[in-house]
Amino acid sequence: MNATSTRRPPLLLSRLDVERIEALLEQPQFRGLNTDALRGELERADVVEPAAVPADVMTMNSTARVRVDDAELGAHEHELTLVYPRDADGSAHKVSVLAPVGSALLGLRVGEAIDWPMPGGRTARLEVLAIHFQPEAAGELHR
Repeated sequence: MNATSTRRPPLLLSRLDVERIEALLEQPQFRGLNTDALRGELERADVVEPAAVPADVMTMNSTARVRVDDAELGAHEHELTLVYPRDADGSAHKVSVLAPVGSALLGLRVGEAIDWPMPGGRTARLEVLAIHFQPEAAGELHR
């Protein structure tokens, strides 16, 4: 990956998601689990009220088709739902916001990609291909 491919696209986050994630990051059991990278993403994001989040933005509890391009594992597509740790059930379909893939996807828009550090010192490129469900777009503004 060249230097121009490592840009970080702008992020748009729901105020409610940010408040809940910040509270989560204060819990002792989650300290050190990818929290520095996630905190960095929260700090650089534009935050809006839930009703103002466009339907093409990856928010908490959104389900999306995602392409992961990993130098070790190759390129593959997944359908996944971005969830809080309590809702991650170990399946490949629910990804915690504290997991590297989850932190990377939060706030991305359809068509955007980001290069993200993964376990073992490698980097993967993650791209949001489509959002199939987003709570805000479905009118679930306080979920």
